[in-house]
Amino acid sequence: MFRALFKQSAISAESQTRWMRAYLQRYKGLLFLVLFLGLLTYLCAAGLMFVSGYLVSEAATLPDNILLIYIPIVLTRAFGIARPGLHYAERLASHNFVLRMTSELRARLYRALEPDVLRKRNKHKTGDILSILADDIEHIQNLYLRIIFPSIVAALLYLAVVISLGAFSVTFALFMLLWVGIMVVLVPIVSLAVNGARCYRQKDMRSNLYQSLTDAILGVRDWLFSGRQSDFIKNYEMSADQLRASNAQSKRFSRRRDFMWQLLAAAALVAMLIWISNLTNQGSLSASWIAAFVLAVFPLADALAPIPEALSNLPNYQDSARRLDSLGRPTPPKTVAIPQELIRTPITIRLRDLHFHYEKENPILQGLSLTVSPGQKVAILGPSGSGKSTILGLIRGDLAPISGSALLNDIPSASIGDAVSSIIGVLNQHPYLFDTTISNNLRLGNPQASDTELEQAAAQAGLYDLIAALPSGMNTPMEEAGARFSGGERQRIALGRILLQKTPIVILDEPTIGLDPRQESELISSILNGLKDRSIIWVTHHLRGMERMDSIIFLENGRVALKGTHKELLHSSRRYQNLYAMDSLEEHTPDKAPLWH
Repeated sequence: MFRALFKQSAISAESQTRWMRAYLQRYKGLLFLVLFLGLLTYLCAAGLMFVSGYLVSEAATLPDNILLIYIPIVLTRAFGIARPGLHYAERLASHNFVLRMTSELRARLYRALEPDVLRKRNKHKTGDILSILADDIEHIQNLYLRIIFPSIVAALLYLAVVISLGAFSVTFALFMLLWVGIMVVLVPIVSLAVNGARCYRQKDMRSNLYQSLTDAILGVRDWLFSGRQSDFIKNYEMSADQLRASNAQSKRFSRRRDFMWQLLAAAALVAMLIWISNLTNQGSLSASWIAAFVLAVFPLADALAPIPEALSNLPNYQDSARRLDSLGRPTPPKTVAIPQELIRTPITIRLRDLHFHYEKENPILQGLSLTVSPGQKVAILGPSGSGKSTILGLIRGDLAPISGSALLNDIPSASIGDAVSSIIGVLNQHPYLFDTTISNNLRLGNPQASDTELEQAAAQAGLYDLIAALPSGMNTPMEEAGARFSGGERQRIALGRILLQKTPIVILDEPTIGLDPRQESELISSILNGLKDRSIIWVTHHLRGMERMDSIIFLENGRVALKGTHKELLHSSRRYQNLYAMDSLEEHTPDKAPLWH
């Protein structure tokens, strides 16, 4: 059992080293300062009790010379002032060290997760990622504050006490070496062996609660609409009760362990009392030293007391280090220098033999090729799961192809990084509008836009009459998430952002979803008129507006099943004719889902 625990600890230490070696090297001076201040704090506490015990005992004997108690009085005052001051400085230094390290570690963790977050979701659920961000960094923080710092300080004090006692009696020093060793080594190991499995179970329970909670938040409307919110609350409370019961078991075990530890500490105190009493009976020391030695035991015991509890939670820290290490080392994004001509000159999109999957057994794209020339307007149709959104992610560089290439003027889109926002604009299904004015929401597309440019973009987006009818015009507050306006109006404001952004390529990710046929037709007209000089890639389920597109492709099973203009497909493809007829039928029954979905 102990061999297995040692092996786990070694693996954990190796994982922690891989993640934290750079920070330990960078802040090693601060680390030594923390340990030095911690050691001085407990030495001052022991010195205060030691000198105070001697002072009280010596003063009770009515000494002939006042100097016999004057020096202990001065030392008592000095230790009494130094102990809280050093303790406060140690706390400042230790938290400074830990917060500096963990703040950079947290940023490093975000950098490891963010570039590949879509793929990480195959390995980690949203709740699991939340658990990593919320719990694991805190565990690493507590690893230093509750285990490493106290353990090193306790070990130094342990050695200092044994060496000091050895100056008086080698036999008693060896006895205390063994007895205190039982307290600070054997008891924590037994505690870890008994409580370790329970710690792992509790961590799994907390992770499951995170997952349940995030699932519920993401699907809260469905819980409410189904009328089963009470079922979720019941199940969640049942899981939370199980976690509380397990925590209660751990606390009961901790109380019994702490009681046994206190008995061992009391036995050490009694042994100290017997030993020092024998020395005084033999005439080696005066009786004034009895209280000094006995009282000095209490602050030393306080320094050692947190070790069993801290080490019993070591599995939490091991698991956190393992999960952090499983994310791999964050690698800086590989970007290429983007020629300024890429932004100023016409841009051609080339998708060549694209293959992509999130899981190997479920391919999304299988050898797809597509070229979008400058100013061309392409519509991408297809049922859910056919790869439409994946294509958009590959074009923007949010995803990298498994094989093949996604190029913008022969530059891999995945290598462009954040600069892609100056090349490609996106109008999606649910654009977010901030709780500020219309003008501020529009200027998100171009913060330097003049008032004239703002008005032109609003007019092109079909917002002129709406804004003119508002008492405050452009300064009208949007309210939270744009609640003041209808769905079509919110989409027009988002369109205004895109017009101000002036990117040569615009992606339309089903921007008309949820609108009635009249609003949809008006919005499509505004979009295509406003973006007439730009390349457009339009992902949609509907066929309204297809006659204005230069090319239409229909995806199925990751491949192009149909391709051509609206007129060509109506003439040559029976399937497209059926889709168009069914979509026209849907226009008259808008409460139904797309029949060809």
